[in-house]
Formats: sequence, structure tokens, C-alpha cells
Amino acid sequence: MSLTVLMNAGPWLPVPPNGYGGIENVVATLTTALRGMGVRVVLATVGDSTLPADERITHFPHGQFEHLLEPYNRVSGLAHAHQQRVLTELRRRDDVDLVHDHVEVVGPSTLAGTDIPALHTLHWDPRRHADFYTALDGGPHLRVNGVSRAQLASAPARLRARSVGHVHLATPLADGAAGRPVPHKEDHVVVLGRITPCKGQHVAIRVAAQAGAPLVLAGPVGPYRNRAELDTALRANADAGTHPDVRYFLDEISAHVDGRRVTWPGSLCDAERALLLGTARAALFPIEWDEPGGTAMIESLALACPVIGYRRGCLPELVDHGRTGLLADPGDEDRLAAHLLAAGAIDPTACAREAARRFTPRVMARRYLQLYRQVLATAEGRAPADDVVAVTSLSGPRASGAPAPGRGA
Repeated sequence: MSLTVLMNAGPWLPVPPNGYGGIENVVATLTTALRGMGVRVVLATVGDSTLPADERITHFPHGQFEHLLEPYNRVSGLAHAHQQRVLTELRRRDDVDLVHDHVEVVGPSTLAGTDIPALHTLHWDPRRHADFYTALDGGPHLRVNGVSRAQLASAPARLRARSVGHVHLATPLADGAAGRPVPHKEDHVVVLGRITPCKGQHVAIRVAAQAGAPLVLAGPVGPYRNRAELDTALRANADAGTHPDVRYFLDEISAHVDGRRVTWPGSLCDAERALLLGTARAALFPIEWDEPGGTAMIESLALACPVIGYRRGCLPELVDHGRTGLLADPGDEDRLAAHLLAAGAIDPTACAREAARRFTPRVMARRYLQLYRQVLATAEGRAPADDVVAVTSLSGPRASGAPAPGRGA
């Protein structure tokens, strides 16, 4: 009997997303890889998701990302409404062996009260919800995992006690990366990701100018994918300018975007992103926080683009300094600029080879199967074996015909 996993992507963006959407891209990558390995996936998402899955459950017809940074009293019910749909589904059926949850705070807070094994992936800095995580009582069936070793090291002790380890993120771009020809390198530098203060685009502008490199800022501003959408929103609605990311863009970024030294093309499709990064001198990550996962970093490596950034968060785990990129101490803009000038010494093929070895979807899926096994074994009250087992023996507590733990026969 195959393993059935309810993959809870949340209510914010479709899976896969149309442009920006780090978590949703992770869910899409993992779901596809798991199904290719024989796992049955029930995807909890929004109605306009297009990812193939064995089943799909939804509450909202469309993603709710545009509301994400609105005042709490206006949006607090969105994640809960989605989660209520998930819980209703779990109550009415007994074929789900495990829930793999990706919904910040609301996911673990509600799943902790259920009798089904659940794994919650921490995609964020757990310190920003310290009041919740330091008091988390997950019950007998809830476990968590991180997306980097550094992320878990910074987590509250109570949360670490529920951890079954970390799993680095993956990208489909890593499949076959070692065999793809490297495009001719040009002089531009790319910052890939949402334009927001913690990503450090304001730092990137200064560093690229110091290195004399044209800078491309590839990503959305809040819910707006490009300049046309942003300008339209600002003309139509005065409140659009109060969005924190829009305010940051208008106050600190927009004046530097001249189409020559600094360019903002907005969110890019896959082909545009591949061309932009593949031909770039480097991908720049002057992050202002301890980035936990680093999807954009591994995408850059898979596209044979050296990574230049600060030595913080997950970057030292993803980047081999001197071989696949160059790292500077946080805040050292002069060193970042020097690293940009030295980026040509990094062999782009080494970046692609490392991505193909470490960051493919199958590598990530195999690691998650190990964690699923740990969670299921714990729910049964037994210690997991050390070896990696086939999917057919990971079918959880119902493999022998017994009901799931705590569920009626």
C-alpha cells in the first residue's frame, strides 16, 4: 500500500506560483518528486493551482497573497479558513497517513490537537514567533523540520525538541544542470527575490555601483509583479502605497532604477530567469536577516551563476566559499564589492555540478521520506530504523490493514 500524504500549501498563492512564491515552489517541487517515487499526494491549496496531484482540496478559489500584509484584524481569518477546510477533510476520511504542513503558526497550532501524524516544515525564522514556539505543545503526533541547520540552531529549545532534522531546499533546475552548456557571461549582477528590506536591495545598489556592475532586481514589489501593475495600483488606490514593500521600493529603490545602472524587470517567467541568471556575472545576496532556506541561491547555482553574499543564515551551508561563490562578513559592503569583481574566478560549471549533486528534487524527496518514516514510527510508539526504506514500507500505520492511530476502524 502506498503512502498517502496531505500536503498543506496554504491559502496565499497557487501551486506552482506565477512568478514569486518560494514556499509554493518548494511544495510543487516536492509533490512532483514524491509522486514520481510512488507517494499519493492530496494537495491542500487554492483553486487556481495547476500542479498535478492525486487529489486537491481548496477553500479559496484564488490565492490571498495580496492581503498578507494587511492589518491583522482584517486578514487573521484567511489562514484559519483554509486550515478549517483541511481539518474538515481529515475528520471525514481515514486514508491520510501523514500531514505535511507548510502554513506558518496556524498549521502547527491546529494540527497539534489532532490524532494524525504531522510534520510541519519551518520556512521562516522561528525567532519571529518566539511567544508561540517557546510555548508549543504539539501533542504526541506533531513534529517539525527545518530547512537548514542554522535555522534550527536559532530556534527555541522547545521547538528544537520537536525537530526531526533539516532538509535543504531543492529546485527542478538542478536536474541535468551539470550537463547543460553555460551561456556566455555578461557583466550584469542579479538580485533574485521579492523586493523587501530584509533582502537588502538597497545594499545591492551601493555594492554594484562600487563594483561598476549593472544591477538587475528581479522580483515583485508586494503583490505587484511589474512596474505597470504597481503604477496602476498607485493611481487607483491610495492605500497601495502603504504596503510596507511598496513603501520601501518608493522610498529607497525607485529613484535608482534608471534602466541602465539599475533595472527592475519585475517577476520573470522561467525562461527569462534562466537567461538572466545564466548570463550573469553573479547573483548577489546582501541579506539583512538570517535567511533560513535559500531557494534563490540554489536556483542561481543550478543556472551556473556564482553566489555572492553575506555569511549568515543558510548561505554558508549552501555555498562553498571560493568554489561556488564568495561570502563576506555581514555588513562588509567593501568586501562584497571586491567579491563581485572577483566573481569571474569562480567556475560556473562547478556551481552547476554542485546543484546537480545536492539540490535536485529527488534528493529532497528522499530525505523527506526518511523524516516521514521517523514521524510515523514515533506516532506508533516505536523507534525508527536507521536505514532508508522503500516507499511501500513507509505507508504508515495502515500498511498492515490497521486503522491510523487514534482513528476508528
